[in-house]
Amino acid sequence: MHLALKIDVDTLKGTQEGVPRLLELLRKHGAEATFLFSLGPDHTGRALKRVFRPGFLKKVRRTSVTSHYGIKTLLYGTLLPGPDIGNRCFNVMREVQAQKHEVGIHCWDHVKWQDGVMTADSAWTRAEMDKAVKRFRVIFGEQTPLTHGAAGWQMNRTAYREEQRLGMQYSSDCRGTHPFWPVVQGELVRCPQLPSTLPTLDELIGVNGLTEHNVAQYLLGQTRSAPEYGHVFTLHAELEGGKLIGVFDALLSGWKEQGYTLVSTRTMFESLNLAALPYHQVIDTEIPGRSGLLSCQGPEFLPAGA
Repeated sequence: MHLALKIDVDTLKGTQEGVPRLLELLRKHGAEATFLFSLGPDHTGRALKRVFRPGFLKKVRRTSVTSHYGIKTLLYGTLLPGPDIGNRCFNVMREVQAQKHEVGIHCWDHVKWQDGVMTADSAWTRAEMDKAVKRFRVIFGEQTPLTHGAAGWQMNRTAYREEQRLGMQYSSDCRGTHPFWPVVQGELVRCPQLPSTLPTLDELIGVNGLTEHNVAQYLLGQTRSAPEYGHVFTLHAELEGGKLIGVFDALLSGWKEQGYTLVSTRTMFESLNLAALPYHQVIDTEIPGRSGLLSCQGPEFLPAGA
């Protein structure tokens, strides 16, 4: 049974402080993971314009954003200039690869992508992805990125098509239940999706009596029975690599006790029979505990002649 660990790294603080802590914890548990990096400027402070989005303020209050990210990070891109994460943290990123974890692309500018891609045109989307790919190659010695995980699970039609054009072998941009071939507005995209199958800690804490003290036990209850393809769990370097590291430690121990092998999404991908994967439409819909619409695995799609 595979349980794949997908680590989104959104900020300078998450890269500098959270990633090294997570590397140490993964080493302790003998676990693999996929690290997806934000490679350009940290403009976290600009996310505050989401204040008028339904559910955003409620999520901010219950997840203690300031305690996890710190005041300085929340000012980047507004009162403070946004630091260039890739330029300042390339040694940390290379160390992840040196420790045999998979590395991939999260985005160029996290806030810009998360807030803009769903309504962006093709030129904007290609430009953002090309900047991230170019920086990735600089950091990792002209290595071509083979996977992508969208910031905030936000995508558009061009972004899916660009993954195919750029030679991505697979991606994890959606929420869903099992691996699939994506169908975007009727078009088949030849870059399979390994969707996040479990809720994230920041979606659970503060809801229905869940706290930092009991959320691990709740989540372990959700994984007691393994589905056919296993699970993909998305975590954040700023959270599980910070104040929630004890929760993540408990989860890793619990998942091993349940019989899971803790792997990267790369390892999960390589175990798949791609010819047998179903086709599913990609839809934008809401997820409990998170504000706005997210890219999600939709109804199964049967190609003509199937």
